[in-house]
Amino acid sequence: MSVRLHVVDAFTSQPFSGNPAGVCLLPVERGAEWMQLVARELNLSETAFLSPVGQGYRLRWFTPQTEIDLCGHATLASAHILWQTGVLSAEAPAVFATRSGELTCRRDGAWIAMDFPAITVSETPAPEALFAGLGVEPAWVGRSDCRWLVEVADASTVRHLRPTFARLAQVPSGSVIVTAVSDEPDSDFVSRYFAPGMGIDEDPVTGSAHCALAPYWQARLGRVELVGRQLSARGGTVRCAAHGDRVLLGGQAITVSQVEMLV
Repeated sequence: MSVRLHVVDAFTSQPFSGNPAGVCLLPVERGAEWMQLVARELNLSETAFLSPVGQGYRLRWFTPQTEIDLCGHATLASAHILWQTGVLSAEAPAVFATRSGELTCRRDGAWIAMDFPAITVSETPAPEALFAGLGVEPAWVGRSDCRWLVEVADASTVRHLRPTFARLAQVPSGSVIVTAVSDEPDSDFVSRYFAPGMGIDEDPVTGSAHCALAPYWQARLGRVELVGRQLSARGGTVRCAAHGDRVLLGGQAITVSQVEMLV
């Protein structure tokens, strides 16, 4: 039986920018080993696998190396494909059962709005490997249960970072968000995301990182609705608004290719 895989550029309206994700629609859920092999074959930062469950879909995300608990851009890509292929009507929400609980996506004009859990970051002394790996002096350092958040002096510092990934991979959790106030009028803050501990030196646009960035910058800038710009080589834009223990993330998406897998 052949399976069709879709490749979607997420958090962008332009092809070959944003963050590419694989999306695999399955009639029934397959085993984790098979999904891991497919993700490794595609070799994208994440591949999403959807199968019907209840009134929605079970959604699982795999990097080429491992299954992960939360992924923003592959969720955005999954909802986009459900609507684009006609599996869901344009008015219907996309409801996903995931390892991070129920996630809901809705169309918002040309954008897609996603309801995600907020991630709390607490100020924490940083390990030496973090300083050595980033090569910059932080203004603030905090940690959630699964990643570090580092604020630096300005957007130019974020833009020109050249991390030593071998050192960053030694940091507990191995994933680091670096952020600063934006120096451009169309965004409020900027960021980059490094996860060498998960086999991803730099992720182009990271929705789950904005689950931490939204409440962090809301507290500092005093505004609920914010726009984040991720300054990777591909680049991408994320609308975000923190509401208690939830964060609304907004992004656009475009399908760039379809692949028919024959085995």
